[in-house]
Amino acid sequence: MAPFTSAHFILVLISAIWGSGFVAQRLGLASLEPFSFNAGRFVLATFSLLPIWWFMRQGQAKPPASETKLFWFGSFLAGTVMSIGFAFQQTGLLYTTAGNAGFITSMYIVIVPLLGLLVGQTTRPLTWVGIVLAILGLYALSVGHDFHINRGDYLEFMGAFFWAGHVITLGWLSRRVSDLVGVSVVQFAVAALWSSLLAVTLEQPSWPNYQAALWPLVYSGLIASSLCFTLQIIAQRTVDASVAALILSCESVFALWVGWLFLEEAVNAKQLFGCSLMLAGILISQWPERKLVP
Repeated sequence: MAPFTSAHFILVLISAIWGSGFVAQRLGLASLEPFSFNAGRFVLATFSLLPIWWFMRQGQAKPPASETKLFWFGSFLAGTVMSIGFAFQQTGLLYTTAGNAGFITSMYIVIVPLLGLLVGQTTRPLTWVGIVLAILGLYALSVGHDFHINRGDYLEFMGAFFWAGHVITLGWLSRRVSDLVGVSVVQFAVAALWSSLLAVTLEQPSWPNYQAALWPLVYSGLIASSLCFTLQIIAQRTVDASVAALILSCESVFALWVGWLFLEEAVNAKQLFGCSLMLAGILISQWPERKLVP
């Protein structure tokens, strides 16, 4: 079996934080509209990383001009794609259930390898098997008997394409630039700019609303955004984008566990079966392929 490296464990940690952070997003929507909440979380994420970025840049050699151009272009692209993905996700949550949103958003585990084919990235057959098992697991985990397509579901599905694009962008960029913390800072700043423009244009954000959503914003901005997205960039330097998407999709599993542990939500046999399928999918995706000996 291909070894689970520290990068794989980092991705597991990220999915755990994102799964538990879903509660913070829901609580934040009680006080702030979607774009206003996104703007707040991205502003916090940007300013929390700026001192770290400044400190790490001290004494470092200036990168070549070609890498600098790639750094700014790639970071701007990642921030733009991420802001669109969050816009669809937050807005979709106003119109659909958490189960539907979790399942449809996680469909990026299929979209990532499909988009990867367009840019010349190949996916192992075993990874495709793991993806199929993960999709079945997500369905068993998240979708109930009352599943139906509504406005929010369409928004979540559109967002899944941008989450897939974000995973591919970070995987591509992290292998070509050295300043990974800088990538994270710039992408957050770009996402904060786009979200702020949408908030002041389409919504009516106010300081009292931000005060009411302080703790959801702190968790979403500092932990789920600043910490997790920076770690994601670092981890994707060595992990294939398809496998990374597969591991990150386990946030639905962790959301289930957190609800059971802290919110006393019931967990049924169907959901446990779904978790087992997702775990099997990840393990199979890492299983070594036999090489023919000439």
